[in-house]
Amino acid sequence: MNNLINVGFGNIVNGEKIIAIIMSDSAPAKRLMQTAKKEGTAIDATHGRKVQSCLIMEGGKVVFSALTPETLVERFKNKEK
Repeated sequence: MNNLINVGFGNIVNGEKIIAIIMSDSAPAKRLMQTAKKEGTAIDATHGRKVQSCLIMEGGKVVFSALTPETLVERFKNKEK
């Protein structure tokens, strides 16, 4: 578990469990977010800010982040070095 990624505001996820990082503004992403909220599999890490990206995790959890996918990918790349 040495591959922890900060997804904003001190919230951290295990980078090894991330399946995909998607932008939140497409219609499929919005449906995914609503479904995750309804099913109780959503984890909101935005601290009240606008959702910029969704991290789809192993086990069906969806993490909402206020950071853009590009920022998250850069953080992920910096951890791999």
